[in-house]
Amino acid sequence: MRDTCHMLMGIWRDARPVERLSYALGAALFTGGLVHVVVLLVTGWTWMGPLSLRKAATFGLSFGLTLVTVAWATSFVAMRARRLLLGLFAGASTGEVVLVSMQAWRGVPSHFNFETGFDTAVSMTLAAGGGVLILTTIAFTVAAVAGTRQSAPGMRVAIRFGLIALLVALATGAAMIARGVIASRSGDPQLAYTTAGALKPLHAVAMHAILVVPVVAWLLDRSAVRADLGLKLVWSTVVAYAALIALVAVESIAGVSPLAPPVAAAIASVVAVVVLATVGMFALVEGVKRQRVR
Repeated sequence: MRDTCHMLMGIWRDARPVERLSYALGAALFTGGLVHVVVLLVTGWTWMGPLSLRKAATFGLSFGLTLVTVAWATSFVAMRARRLLLGLFAGASTGEVVLVSMQAWRGVPSHFNFETGFDTAVSMTLAAGGGVLILTTIAFTVAAVAGTRQSAPGMRVAIRFGLIALLVALATGAAMIARGVIASRSGDPQLAYTTAGALKPLHAVAMHAILVVPVVAWLLDRSAVRADLGLKLVWSTVVAYAALIALVAVESIAGVSPLAPPVAAAIASVVAVVVLATVGMFALVEGVKRQRVR
Protein backbone atom coordinates (compact mmCIF):
# COMPACT_ATOMS: atom_id res chain seq x y z
CA MET A 1 0.00 0.00 0.00
CA ARG A 2 2.83 2.38 0.88
CA ASP A 3 4.56 1.65 -2.43
CA THR A 4 1.37 2.35 -4.35
CA CYS A 5 0.92 5.67 -2.53
CA HIS A 6 4.53 6.54 -3.33
CA MET A 7 3.89 5.99 -7.05
CA LEU A 8 0.75 8.13 -6.91
CA MET A 9 2.60 10.90 -5.10
CA GLY A 10 5.17 10.78 -7.88
CA ILE A 11 2.43 11.55 -10.40
CA TRP A 12 1.34 14.58 -8.35
CA ARG A 13 4.93 15.76 -7.89
CA ASP A 14 5.67 15.61 -11.64
CA ALA A 15 2.34 17.18 -12.69
CA ARG A 16 2.02 20.55 -14.38
CA PRO A 17 -0.25 23.22 -12.80
CA VAL A 18 -3.20 22.49 -15.12
CA GLU A 19 -2.93 18.79 -14.29
CA ARG A 20 -2.84 19.45 -10.55
CA LEU A 21 -5.91 21.66 -10.88
CA SER A 22 -7.68 18.89 -12.80
CA TYR A 23 -6.66 16.31 -10.19
CA ALA A 24 -8.02 18.54 -7.42
CA LEU A 25 -11.30 19.16 -9.25
CA GLY A 26 -11.64 15.47 -10.06
CA ALA A 27 -11.05 14.55 -6.42
CA ALA A 28 -13.69 17.09 -5.35
CA LEU A 29 -16.23 15.72 -7.86
CA PHE A 30 -15.51 12.14 -6.77
CA THR A 31 -15.87 13.09 -3.10
CA GLY A 32 -19.18 14.77 -3.88
CA GLY A 33 -20.35 11.55 -5.50
CA LEU A 34 -19.38 9.58 -2.39
CA VAL A 35 -21.27 12.07 -0.20
CA HIS A 36 -24.42 11.51 -2.26
CA VAL A 37 -23.98 7.73 -1.89
CA VAL A 38 -23.77 8.16 1.89
CA VAL A 39 -26.87 10.38 1.89
CA LEU A 40 -28.78 7.74 -0.06
CA LEU A 41 -27.70 4.99 2.33
CA VAL A 42 -28.44 6.97 5.48
CA THR A 43 -31.77 8.46 4.43
CA GLY A 44 -33.12 5.49 2.52
CA TRP A 45 -34.14 7.71 -0.40
CA THR A 46 -34.95 5.95 -3.64
CA TRP A 47 -32.14 4.89 -5.96
CA MET A 48 -34.49 4.71 -8.94
CA GLY A 49 -35.94 7.27 -11.33
CA PRO A 50 -34.86 10.65 -12.73
CA LEU A 51 -35.42 12.44 -9.39
CA SER A 52 -33.10 10.21 -7.35
CA LEU A 53 -29.84 11.48 -5.87
CA ARG A 54 -28.33 8.40 -7.49
CA LYS A 55 -27.78 10.47 -10.62
CA ALA A 56 -25.79 13.07 -8.69
CA ALA A 57 -23.77 10.25 -7.15
CA THR A 58 -22.98 8.50 -10.44
CA PHE A 59 -22.13 11.75 -12.23
CA GLY A 60 -19.79 12.79 -9.43
CA LEU A 61 -18.02 9.44 -9.24
CA SER A 62 -17.75 8.92 -13.01
CA PHE A 63 -16.73 12.45 -13.98
CA GLY A 64 -14.34 12.68 -11.03
CA LEU A 65 -12.51 9.54 -12.12
CA THR A 66 -12.63 10.49 -15.79
CA LEU A 67 -11.28 14.01 -15.27
CA VAL A 68 -8.33 12.78 -13.20
CA THR A 69 -7.60 10.02 -15.71
CA VAL A 70 -7.83 12.24 -18.79
CA ALA A 71 -5.53 14.82 -17.17
CA TRP A 72 -2.99 12.11 -16.38
CA ALA A 73 -3.25 10.17 -19.67
CA THR A 74 -2.99 13.24 -21.87
CA SER A 75 0.20 14.28 -20.06
CA PHE A 76 1.83 11.69 -22.33
CA VAL A 77 0.41 13.38 -25.44
CA ALA A 78 2.35 16.15 -27.17
CA MET A 79 0.04 18.97 -28.28
CA ARG A 80 0.31 22.74 -28.20
CA ALA A 81 -3.20 23.60 -26.99
CA ARG A 82 -3.38 20.91 -24.31
CA ARG A 83 -3.59 23.35 -21.39
CA LEU A 84 -6.58 25.11 -22.96
CA LEU A 85 -8.28 21.88 -23.98
CA LEU A 86 -7.78 20.27 -20.58
CA GLY A 87 -9.12 23.41 -18.93
CA LEU A 88 -12.24 23.23 -21.11
CA PHE A 89 -12.64 19.52 -20.36
CA ALA A 90 -12.30 20.16 -16.63
CA GLY A 91 -14.75 23.07 -16.72
CA ALA A 92 -17.34 21.08 -18.69
CA SER A 93 -16.98 18.06 -16.39
CA THR A 94 -17.43 20.22 -13.31
CA GLY A 95 -20.42 22.01 -14.83
CA GLU A 96 -22.14 18.72 -15.69
CA VAL A 97 -21.81 17.40 -12.14
CA VAL A 98 -22.82 20.68 -10.46
CA LEU A 99 -25.94 21.15 -12.61
CA VAL A 100 -27.07 17.53 -12.30
CA SER A 101 -26.57 17.66 -8.52
CA MET A 102 -28.43 20.98 -8.25
CA GLN A 103 -31.43 19.62 -10.13
CA ALA A 104 -31.43 16.45 -8.05
CA TRP A 105 -31.60 18.47 -4.83
CA ARG A 106 -34.33 20.65 -6.34
CA GLY A 107 -36.33 17.48 -6.93
CA VAL A 108 -36.60 17.93 -10.70
CA PRO A 109 -35.09 16.01 -13.64
CA SER A 110 -31.80 17.36 -14.96
CA HIS A 111 -32.20 16.09 -18.52
CA PHE A 112 -35.18 16.32 -20.88
CA ASN A 113 -36.77 18.86 -18.56
CA PHE A 114 -38.42 21.76 -20.38
CA GLU A 115 -41.09 22.59 -17.81
CA THR A 116 -39.76 26.07 -17.01
CA GLY A 117 -37.38 28.51 -18.64
CA PHE A 118 -34.77 27.78 -15.97
CA ASP A 119 -35.05 24.01 -16.37
CA THR A 120 -34.80 24.38 -20.14
CA ALA A 121 -31.64 26.47 -19.72
CA VAL A 122 -30.13 23.79 -17.48
CA SER A 123 -30.95 21.02 -19.96
CA MET A 124 -29.48 22.99 -22.85
CA THR A 125 -26.36 23.85 -20.83
CA LEU A 126 -25.85 20.18 -20.03
CA ALA A 127 -26.13 19.36 -23.73
CA ALA A 128 -23.64 22.11 -24.59
CA GLY A 129 -21.25 20.80 -21.93
CA GLY A 130 -21.47 17.36 -23.51
CA GLY A 131 -20.54 18.94 -26.84
CA VAL A 132 -17.45 20.53 -25.27
CA LEU A 133 -16.43 17.16 -23.83
CA ILE A 134 -16.78 15.49 -27.23
CA LEU A 135 -14.82 18.18 -29.11
CA THR A 136 -11.95 18.26 -26.62
CA THR A 137 -11.76 14.45 -26.57
CA ILE A 138 -11.61 14.41 -30.37
CA ALA A 139 -8.67 16.83 -30.21
CA PHE A 140 -6.91 14.67 -27.59
CA THR A 141 -7.51 11.54 -29.67
CA VAL A 142 -6.17 13.06 -32.88
CA ALA A 143 -3.05 14.23 -31.03
CA ALA A 144 -2.59 10.80 -29.41
CA VAL A 145 -2.83 9.03 -32.76
CA ALA A 146 -0.37 11.50 -34.30
CA GLY A 147 2.17 10.93 -31.55
CA THR A 148 2.85 10.82 -27.81
CA ARG A 149 5.45 12.40 -25.56
CA GLN A 150 8.32 10.16 -24.48
CA SER A 151 6.18 7.10 -23.80
CA ALA A 152 6.65 3.38 -24.34
CA PRO A 153 4.86 1.56 -27.20
CA GLY A 154 2.44 -0.08 -24.76
CA MET A 155 1.52 3.25 -23.25
CA ARG A 156 0.87 4.74 -26.70
CA VAL A 157 -1.44 1.87 -27.58
CA ALA A 158 -3.27 2.12 -24.25
CA ILE A 159 -3.82 5.89 -24.43
CA ARG A 160 -5.06 5.76 -28.01
CA PHE A 161 -7.50 2.98 -27.22
CA GLY A 162 -8.67 4.65 -24.02
CA LEU A 163 -9.41 7.95 -25.77
CA ILE A 164 -11.21 6.22 -28.64
CA ALA A 165 -13.32 4.30 -26.10
CA LEU A 166 -14.05 7.57 -24.29
CA LEU A 167 -15.28 9.01 -27.59
CA VAL A 168 -17.60 6.00 -27.93
CA ALA A 169 -18.92 6.69 -24.43
CA LEU A 170 -19.47 10.39 -25.11
CA ALA A 171 -21.09 9.67 -28.48
CA THR A 172 -23.39 7.22 -26.70
CA GLY A 173 -24.25 9.93 -24.18
CA ALA A 174 -25.06 12.31 -27.04
CA ALA A 175 -27.28 9.66 -28.63
CA MET A 176 -29.05 9.16 -25.30
CA ILE A 177 -29.74 12.89 -25.03
CA ALA A 178 -30.92 13.15 -28.65
CA ARG A 179 -33.33 10.21 -28.30
CA GLY A 180 -34.57 11.50 -24.97
CA VAL A 181 -35.17 15.03 -26.25
CA ILE A 182 -37.16 13.72 -29.23
CA ALA A 183 -39.31 11.57 -26.95
CA SER A 184 -39.76 14.39 -24.44
CA ARG A 185 -40.72 16.91 -27.11
CA SER A 186 -43.32 14.45 -28.37
CA GLY A 187 -45.09 14.78 -25.02
CA ASP A 188 -43.96 11.63 -23.22
CA PRO A 189 -41.25 12.48 -20.64
CA GLN A 190 -41.32 8.98 -19.14
CA LEU A 191 -40.58 7.47 -22.56
CA ALA A 192 -37.62 9.85 -22.81
CA TYR A 193 -35.96 8.38 -19.71
CA THR A 194 -36.79 4.80 -20.71
CA THR A 195 -35.46 5.26 -24.25
CA ALA A 196 -32.27 7.02 -23.20
CA GLY A 197 -31.62 4.65 -20.30
CA ALA A 198 -31.26 1.65 -22.60
CA LEU A 199 -27.81 2.88 -23.63
CA LYS A 200 -26.51 3.50 -20.10
CA PRO A 201 -24.54 0.22 -19.82
CA LEU A 202 -22.59 0.97 -23.01
CA HIS A 203 -21.97 4.55 -21.87
CA ALA A 204 -20.66 3.39 -18.49
CA VAL A 205 -18.42 0.56 -19.70
CA ALA A 206 -16.79 2.53 -22.52
CA MET A 207 -16.24 5.62 -20.36
CA HIS A 208 -13.72 4.03 -18.03
CA ALA A 209 -11.46 2.28 -20.54
CA ILE A 210 -9.30 5.42 -20.36
CA LEU A 211 -8.67 4.54 -16.71
CA VAL A 212 -8.17 0.78 -16.85
CA VAL A 213 -5.99 0.19 -19.91
CA PRO A 214 -3.46 3.06 -19.53
CA VAL A 215 -2.99 2.22 -15.83
CA VAL A 216 -2.14 -1.37 -16.76
CA ALA A 217 0.34 -0.13 -19.39
CA TRP A 218 1.85 2.37 -16.94
CA LEU A 219 2.40 -0.29 -14.26
CA LEU A 220 3.95 -2.70 -16.76
CA ASP A 221 6.22 0.08 -18.03
CA ARG A 222 7.48 0.56 -14.46
CA SER A 223 8.02 -3.13 -13.81
CA ALA A 224 10.82 -5.54 -14.67
CA VAL A 225 8.64 -7.26 -17.27
CA ARG A 226 10.30 -7.49 -20.70
CA ALA A 227 9.17 -4.79 -23.11
CA ASP A 228 7.89 -7.27 -25.71
CA LEU A 229 5.89 -9.22 -23.12
CA GLY A 230 4.54 -5.98 -21.65
CA LEU A 231 3.31 -4.86 -25.07
CA LYS A 232 1.58 -8.22 -25.60
CA LEU A 233 -0.12 -7.91 -22.23
CA VAL A 234 -1.31 -4.39 -23.08
CA TRP A 235 -2.74 -5.64 -26.37
CA SER A 236 -4.51 -8.48 -24.54
CA THR A 237 -6.08 -5.87 -22.26
CA VAL A 238 -7.14 -3.79 -25.25
CA VAL A 239 -8.70 -6.80 -26.98
CA ALA A 240 -10.51 -7.90 -23.81
CA TYR A 241 -11.88 -4.42 -23.11
CA ALA A 242 -12.87 -3.90 -26.76
CA ALA A 243 -14.73 -7.22 -26.70
CA LEU A 244 -16.53 -6.17 -23.51
CA ILE A 245 -17.57 -2.87 -25.09
CA ALA A 246 -18.79 -4.67 -28.22
CA LEU A 247 -20.83 -7.17 -26.19
CA VAL A 248 -22.45 -4.44 -24.10
CA ALA A 249 -23.13 -2.40 -27.25
CA VAL A 250 -24.98 -5.28 -28.90
CA GLU A 251 -27.00 -5.90 -25.75
CA SER A 252 -27.84 -2.20 -25.34
CA ILE A 253 -28.92 -1.75 -28.96
CA ALA A 254 -30.93 -5.00 -28.87
CA GLY A 255 -32.60 -3.99 -25.60
CA VAL A 256 -31.18 -6.94 -23.66
CA SER A 257 -30.78 -6.41 -19.93
CA PRO A 258 -27.13 -6.60 -18.79
CA LEU A 259 -28.39 -8.64 -15.82
CA ALA A 260 -29.98 -11.27 -18.08
CA PRO A 261 -27.77 -11.68 -21.18
CA PRO A 262 -27.73 -14.76 -23.43
CA VAL A 263 -25.49 -17.56 -22.16
CA ALA A 264 -22.88 -17.10 -24.89
CA ALA A 265 -22.66 -13.34 -24.24
CA ALA A 266 -22.43 -13.90 -20.49
CA ILE A 267 -19.56 -16.37 -20.91
CA ALA A 268 -17.71 -14.04 -23.28
CA SER A 269 -18.16 -11.15 -20.85
CA VAL A 270 -16.83 -13.21 -17.95
CA VAL A 271 -13.79 -14.25 -19.99
CA ALA A 272 -13.08 -10.61 -20.89
CA VAL A 273 -13.39 -9.50 -17.26
CA VAL A 274 -11.14 -12.35 -16.08
CA VAL A 275 -8.47 -11.36 -18.62
CA LEU A 276 -8.66 -7.72 -17.51
CA ALA A 277 -8.50 -8.65 -13.83
CA THR A 278 -5.63 -11.12 -14.31
CA VAL A 279 -3.45 -8.80 -16.38
CA GLY A 280 -4.29 -5.87 -14.12
CA MET A 281 -3.33 -7.75 -10.96
CA PHE A 282 -0.12 -9.03 -12.57
CA ALA A 283 0.81 -5.49 -13.64
CA LEU A 284 0.10 -4.12 -10.15
CA VAL A 285 2.19 -6.80 -8.43
CA GLU A 286 5.11 -6.38 -10.83
CA GLY A 287 4.95 -2.59 -10.67
CA VAL A 288 4.98 -2.55 -6.86
CA LYS A 289 7.75 -5.16 -6.79
CA ARG A 290 9.96 -2.97 -8.98
CA GLN A 291 9.17 0.05 -6.79
CA ARG A 292 10.37 -1.84 -3.70
CA VAL A 293 13.61 -2.80 -5.42
CA ARG A 294 14.24 0.86 -6.26
